[in-house]
Amino acid sequence: MNTFTPGMESLSGLDGAFLNLETLATPMHVGSLHTFEVPAGYQGDFLTDAKTMLAQRMVPLLRRHLTNMPLQLANPMWVQGEVDLDWHIERIMIAAPGERAQLEAVVAGLHADLLERARPLWKMYVLDGLSSGEKAYYFKIHHAMLDGHAAAALAAALFDTAPVVFKTSARKKTVPARPYPKPPGALRLVAAALRRDARQYVKLVRVLPGVARTLAGLARSSGGAPDHGTVKPGSGKAAKAVTGMAFAPRTPLNVAITRERGFAAEAVPLAEVKAIAGACDATVNDVVLTVCGGALRRYLARLGPLPQKSLIATMAISLRDKGNTDFHTQAMLSLVSLATRIKDPLKRLQAVHGHTTATKAVARHAKSALPTDFPCIGAPWLISTLANLYGRAGVSEVLPLLANLVISNVPGPPVPLYVGQARMTGYWPVSIVEHGVGLNITLMSYAGQLCVGFTVARCAVPDVRQLADDFVLAYVELKHAPLANCSITHLPGPTVALYLLGAQLTYLSAIMPTADGMGLVFSVTSYNDMLVISLTGCDEQLPEPEVFAQCLCDSFQEYRALLPAPATAARATRKTAQPTQTT
Repeated sequence: MNTFTPGMESLSGLDGAFLNLETLATPMHVGSLHTFEVPAGYQGDFLTDAKTMLAQRMVPLLRRHLTNMPLQLANPMWVQGEVDLDWHIERIMIAAPGERAQLEAVVAGLHADLLERARPLWKMYVLDGLSSGEKAYYFKIHHAMLDGHAAAALAAALFDTAPVVFKTSARKKTVPARPYPKPPGALRLVAAALRRDARQYVKLVRVLPGVARTLAGLARSSGGAPDHGTVKPGSGKAAKAVTGMAFAPRTPLNVAITRERGFAAEAVPLAEVKAIAGACDATVNDVVLTVCGGALRRYLARLGPLPQKSLIATMAISLRDKGNTDFHTQAMLSLVSLATRIKDPLKRLQAVHGHTTATKAVARHAKSALPTDFPCIGAPWLISTLANLYGRAGVSEVLPLLANLVISNVPGPPVPLYVGQARMTGYWPVSIVEHGVGLNITLMSYAGQLCVGFTVARCAVPDVRQLADDFVLAYVELKHAPLANCSITHLPGPTVALYLLGAQLTYLSAIMPTADGMGLVFSVTSYNDMLVISLTGCDEQLPEPEVFAQCLCDSFQEYRALLPAPATAARATRKTAQPTQTT
């Protein structure tokens, strides 16, 4: 509830925490890297186009200024104000030769800098000088203003879904001036904060038992049992396999960090990821976690023996109701095992699916149990002090680890987006790392791609490009793993007899191609009240196809004998065709 003057808004407890946790070594903003393809003959200026887009679609979120409470007694409040686009949008030249490595290095450097709190907490950098001729920009905004799902909603509000030619008059527009209310006085601010906290304490007392149960369930679901990869999700054994609390093993990723950042970007086809998930009775998230685990196996193996325990990731779970486009942070963190002790990618995927199934069972109750707002009197002092001590005293290197890294998967726009005439070709998230958690892998689906952003503290991951390459190799390994023993394709055919120059076609079969890892392919074709089963196999894997075809006939007869007598007699009068084979 807003207790202030219209045009002003109090921060939620969770949003305020992101402000208070921020230090020089741990900025709390999130960002994104966008690349664009411009049409042939483009004569415009991309910075001008980007500025025009924001001027025309300046949403209230981007007008928010912070106004502090007296003596920082409680969280600040948001006040709507003017925006100077000339300051917020800046041009940066990428160093020669302007390849992807130079682009990623520029983004890493910009992401390390804190946002100025005297202005709205966002900034855009138009990046010129790519050798490919593409345009690009990096955008960052404080996590106190939005979460990943809200960022996707912001993109939908700003971008076009078709090319637009900005008119000359439109290019000259600036953010129009409007009357904004003056901030209330100090006494009114303090009184409003006290009233707000009184209500939050009442709510907190009511939900505290549910919060405790939910947090305990999420901790247990991190996967305390061994990753044997043989327990089926949903079984009683699967439930037992994830009831033990487990701390994460200590790795080179888990150190006190400095302000230097690294960044790398990759992308894989979303349709392929969905196909792998469908073939393995898993989810896209399961596939993502499995590939991340495979990448970390490769990366850490170069640095020494793999940890005896599987790595644990903390993964964001949205608390938003469907259709909620509010810009406040509405998410919680869960823990999930990456099953990195399992070498085989398919067995690792099965183990990960078991852990995520248990986590989801707990998370279903989290929306009603976990609050995103809570009392904040004294929070700026307390949280800021603890955040500074946590990094300086090296506490993160002494306390047991809950997680080794952060992984987030955010659904993004399914269609191409445009800035003027420039079509967006890539949309990579850039996220937050913390003391003890020096790696963040965030994924965003965009226009048929799954864009993967690797954000690291350089002291924890000196070569982020190597890790990104390991991700690609782990993905290819899973993609080429034998997901099934054979392929079966049903091809419905004509229901009546066909003729060619007076001769009746007696049956119709199909010959399907084989592929690496799939040496046996069945095709089932219906034709004129018959069912024709054809098999295709390579000589090495199927040296005697006629023997296999006979086994298929025998199996058919066994099942036919199970039919009741009347049905058997009736079916015996119908036309049938023996299975055929092709090699």
